[in-house]
Amino acid sequence: MPESMAQTLMRMLKYLRRFILEIAISFTVVTAIMYLLGPRFLAFLQSHFQQHLAFFGVLEPMLALLKLSSIGALILLTPWILWRISQGLVDVLGFSRKSSLMFMLSALLLFYAGALFCFFITLPFGINFLLDYQSEHLRPVISVGKFVNFIGLFLIGFGIIFEIPLIMTLLCRLKICTPKFFGRYRRYAILIIAIMAATITPSGDIFNMAMMGVPLYILYEAGIIIAGIVNHPSTYLDKT
Repeated sequence: MPESMAQTLMRMLKYLRRFILEIAISFTVVTAIMYLLGPRFLAFLQSHFQQHLAFFGVLEPMLALLKLSSIGALILLTPWILWRISQGLVDVLGFSRKSSLMFMLSALLLFYAGALFCFFITLPFGINFLLDYQSEHLRPVISVGKFVNFIGLFLIGFGIIFEIPLIMTLLCRLKICTPKFFGRYRRYAILIIAIMAATITPSGDIFNMAMMGVPLYILYEAGIIIAGIVNHPSTYLDKT
């Protein structure tokens, strides 16, 4: 292994070790603070989604609040985590500070856009649709633990999914893929998006699948355009 590559690998490992340690300490501290406010956040979620919750074990309320605090801590720490990642791009991989700053801001905007889209659009419609199955002989009793898991999974999941344009741009920037590659295999991307929408939406109806699938497809097309502009600005703009 060439010396320069070995040195880069060692810097990467040292940075990664320090990064994980900082994340662990910060996550623990913020989670502890969030736990004190957990009952208020849980009451807000109940009010927003208009649901009455129940628990089926002695430890379930405490564990649910701990999970909710962990989810809140992760969402609050996202800007700092992305900032540390952007620093790593500069220090370890040699990215320019301007590029790393753009990466951080783009990732932050996309993550929160996905989480907000999920919180205000997807989850309310999905939960109301699922609860329509109740009848005179079938009443919902929602576990507080499963409710928190459900909300947290979708909030973080949508935040990550909305990073698709940024991931595509980075893959093109690192010469792993090209915008033409993503355009050529668009039909397969549509198939994958349809499968993802059918799998991770709260319900299986066409309306909610479309609410998930259409934004994903728009993000995919946006990723192709952004990757083309960022990696080959003059060529791409001339063609368009």
